[in-house]
Amino acid sequence: MRQKIELYIVSLWLLFLLILVNRAQITICFDGCSIIGFWDLLSTNIIPAISLLLFLVGILFYYRFKYVIGGAKRLPIQITEIENVNYEHLTFLTTYIIPLICFDLSQFRYAIDLGILLIIIGAIYVKTNMFYANPTLALLGYQIYRVSTSEKQGIIFISKEKLIKGNWVQPLSLDEKIYFVKIKTNE
Repeated sequence: MRQKIELYIVSLWLLFLLILVNRAQITICFDGCSIIGFWDLLSTNIIPAISLLLFLVGILFYYRFKYVIGGAKRLPIQITEIENVNYEHLTFLTTYIIPLICFDLSQFRYAIDLGILLIIIGAIYVKTNMFYANPTLALLGYQIYRVSTSEKQGIIFISKEKLIKGNWVQPLSLDEKIYFVKIKTNE
């Protein structure tokens, strides 16, 4: 469950980055400038600061995910059928990330609405196991496949490698039907 929530936060990197760029109020001065102070700068940029913090937390979660998947050592299984479903990355981006950036975050109530909406969307994504439809992972080079093996049908494989029918892979379970996989190498 923790990995699912962390991957959901990673999937929101683009939203956090867009909010940061869109809402940050930093004055650039070239002549007769004075420093306004850290607390004054922070008080005028609360939403961008929270977005920056969540963006950095997402980076931490991504590197933890990368570390965990680096240890996939389960017995290899062979892919018997495969379908590339990378369009699911785009579905998340166009359905959630792009519309959410249009919130008027200059009003506190809309910032609260956005926070509540992100929690609800996250709960739905975790409960329905759609957390793998992650546009950030797509930008980082991960592919999504719907596969069948001799053990299971209709499971989801996430991989940085291009997979084809017949590949032997080492899976790491992220959920009952969702796995991160690496092509088995002969060590």
